[in-house]
Amino acid sequence: MADVTDVTGVADVVGLTGVSGASGVPVDGSTALASEYFQSYSVIGLLALIGVLFVAVAFGAGRLLRPVVPTPEKLLTYECGVDPVGEGWAHTQVRYYVYAFLYVIFAVDSIFLFPWATVFAAPGYGATTLVEMFIFLGFLAVGLLYAWKKGVLAWA
Repeated sequence: MADVTDVTGVADVVGLTGVSGASGVPVDGSTALASEYFQSYSVIGLLALIGVLFVAVAFGAGRLLRPVVPTPEKLLTYECGVDPVGEGWAHTQVRYYVYAFLYVIFAVDSIFLFPWATVFAAPGYGATTLVEMFIFLGFLAVGLLYAWKKGVLAWA
């Protein structure tokens, strides 16, 4: 029996399609494709395992090499350089959340401006994308005007 290594080439000529080499193990296209598919994932899995081991070794080495000298000062709760005094509950002004929320809104909206700029530069899309962006910016301006009229943006 002839040794066949190429399933699609020599095997068709000899008439042994479906037999791989001298082992006689049947091979079809889907098995070879699945083998390549899982081989790709095995490389990714190996890299993930190496990454996890690297982090575990780094944390283990840090635990073994660091000095451990607990003192009462080191065991105190640290809050921005100020010794903790009184209750642990503190009131926070709502306006800080409003500023953060407005920042997130405008940051996300600015992210939408970059793809728009690339589409605007493409031939044939200029006028349509320009009108759409002005509508989008109009909605943002109305929202900002509403927040300003409500006094949300005034720092008191």
